[in-house]
Amino acid sequence: MLTLGKTRGLARLANKDGHFCMVALDQRPPLFEALAAARGIDKSDVAFSDMITAKRLLVENLAPHCSSMLFDPNYAIPAAIDVLPPDCGLIVTLEDHRTEETEGGRKSKVIADWSVEKIRRLGGDAVKVLAWYRPDASAEVLEHQKAFVRKIGEDCRRHDIAYVLELLVFPFLGTAGHTADYVESPTKLPELVIESVREFAKPEYGVDLLKLESPLAANSLPPRDGSAAALAAQREFDAIGKICADAGIPWVLLSGGAATEKFECVLDYAYAAGAGGFLAGRTIWLNAIRSHFPDTAAVARALAEEGVAVVERLSALTAAKAPRWTPQAPAFQEIHNEGDFAKSYAAA
Repeated sequence: MLTLGKTRGLARLANKDGHFCMVALDQRPPLFEALAAARGIDKSDVAFSDMITAKRLLVENLAPHCSSMLFDPNYAIPAAIDVLPPDCGLIVTLEDHRTEETEGGRKSKVIADWSVEKIRRLGGDAVKVLAWYRPDASAEVLEHQKAFVRKIGEDCRRHDIAYVLELLVFPFLGTAGHTADYVESPTKLPELVIESVREFAKPEYGVDLLKLESPLAANSLPPRDGSAAALAAQREFDAIGKICADAGIPWVLLSGGAATEKFECVLDYAYAAGAGGFLAGRTIWLNAIRSHFPDTAAVARALAEEGVAVVERLSALTAAKAPRWTPQAPAFQEIHNEGDFAKSYAAA
């Protein structure tokens, strides 16, 4: 059973129908690259002011159309916390986009001078953490990543705030297609995704909502038409769904920059397996930034037209096919007298 603080946090992330229709704009390297392409410069030369301008445009145009948004503290919060609607939930990222690359795998870390406590203090509804993970990494890397996720789970319990964990498989250093950013591999192995979910669905990590990639590459998914290929693909999604259902953890899908129709196909499979929504970013807003920046009026038009249309398409699919998440308030059987709740909650 979720605590009261975590339950209320998750409820803030969902819409009134119990679906998670969420927009991610905590991305840093992908936005650096989009702005650099638009400016015709190297991504290392992207100005702080351009990042702020872009993130504010995203919030102003997309926030009224989603149930919650994912902010980062270094760009999105100073750019647009003042224009985030009060009825839009706030998720705040904790992990640094810079990681330590080793031959045995990738190690995550927290943003400098940032913490779960600060996210709770500024009014965040949830903490989001991206953990790069693959079960075949070195023992040292696996232990580091597990400890990283576990420690944040402990902090989220202490501050009674919802914990959203994003898991991403990555290519090893020196292998073909290696990149520090997330680019979905066309040959990814579903068992790497599934076994990662199995590990972090364990109670010791304290995860309240999982943000997951498709176990199969979006571009290779067949239509969900009952064919042998579709049934085989569904089994991979169902394996994730069973792990999450057994653990009592709701889950949503990340878009990974997939084309809208490809992401809709991913969601079709995921909703049949029990996923409750999406937390998508680049699929919704990347083209508007890359094609029109620094013409802010043109970016705003593209977001208001194309970006909003994508959010609405994804939300309509979610309403039609995703199971509804219903918050369950903790039972108060032991509350019989004035002061009982205050005493018990403080001791939790």
